Amino acid sequence: MAVLMKRLKASKVRRSSKLFRYDAAQKFLMVFLTIGGIFMILPLVYIFNQALKPYSELFLYPPRIFVQQPTFSNFTELFVVLRDSTVPVTRYLFNSFIVTSAGTLLVVIVSALCAYPMSKHPFPGRKFIFSVIVLSLMFVPEAMQIPRYVVVASIGVMDTYLGHILPHVAAPVGVFLMKQFMDQMPNELLEASKLDGSSEWTTFVRIVIPICMPAVATISILTFQSIWSDASTSALYMQNDAMKTFPFFLSTITNNLVNQVARQGATAAAGLIMFLPTLIFFLIFQRKVISTMAHSGIK
Repeated sequence: MAVLMKRLKASKVRRSSKLFRYDAAQKFLMVFLTIGGIFMILPLVYIFNQALKPYSELFLYPPRIFVQQPTFSNFTELFVVLRDSTVPVTRYLFNSFIVTSAGTLLVVIVSALCAYPMSKHPFPGRKFIFSVIVLSLMFVPEAMQIPRYVVVASIGVMDTYLGHILPHVAAPVGVFLMKQFMDQMPNELLEASKLDGSSEWTTFVRIVIPICMPAVATISILTFQSIWSDASTSALYMQNDAMKTFPFFLSTITNNLVNQVARQGATAAAGLIMFLPTLIFFLIFQRKVISTMAHSGIK
């Protein structure tokens, strides 16, 4: 009797478990996606392990993904290299923090202000303007370097923080994602807000922006990653070394060390330091990304 009760209880557990409700195709898809997810995180695992490898493991052939004897000597070596710079490293870090924070904030604000009238306020030519914005997605950043340099030089913001920030403010991807997300918002909600006496600005700030927070988070992630890792503004628009950013500084060091066997550990540590802020920022807002893609029309 006791054995029969255990079997009945086990059968109930199996019936109530979600795993046993899936058919064979769904189970196969789950296993396939799990294996694919593990495969996709291998580069992240490799970056962390590479930065912690001693020199005896950095040059092994065939190379190993996982470190056997982890050490922080690569970071110590990197700090020794950074200590010899004429401009303090803290200055480069400060510049990167200011440029990335202000640039991300401005991109979100400009993208939202540009997308809102095109989505909720019909005006002549809005479809043409949006088509031009979408068309600009086809241009690679290298094709825009000369026009951007002419604009930055002509308005006199060379060797300033605006020289770092302004080239990133016009973000077609941000406008596209924000408009597509706003298109899903019911117009009746905005009309009800105006009937209650809300101004256009109040409706935009208190209703539109909170609803579009998934899109805001996605644009923030993409912009943060782009600005944080960008060294082109320092190379093109900054002659004063004190105005250059941390990615440019690290790129100059790693380029000088690329052919030196004795400094490959410092290069691996520099790569991890550059990658960590982007990873942390993404992990904070990654839940919002899926919601944005579901509402933006991207299939």
